[in-house]
Amino acid sequence: MGQTMDQMKLLNQLRKAQKELKNEIVEVEAGDGAVVVQINGELKVKKVKIDPEKIDLDDIHELERWVENCMRDGFAKAQEIATDKMKPLMGGLGNLGLGM
Repeated sequence: MGQTMDQMKLLNQLRKAQKELKNEIVEVEAGDGAVVVQINGELKVKKVKIDPEKIDLDDIHELERWVENCMRDGFAKAQEIATDKMKPLMGGLGNLGLGM
């Protein structure tokens, strides 16, 4: 394939960083803990917890807002973690012919 040792090292670092992102968990909550969402650094939802004791079924729109807020905030924080972890590696990707 003609890759240099530096390119292979960079690819290995990239793969390692991607694996580590699976274990980076962001947890956000809304409604004083009524809704808790966990999202990992790969931007995958790992867990959604809804506490029925804190939910008013007569105001389901409030629950919907809490879920939306958790998802939005969780994805934003997880994206930030992923960006921070990958940023040091991104500069070297241009040398691999990936056009980044």
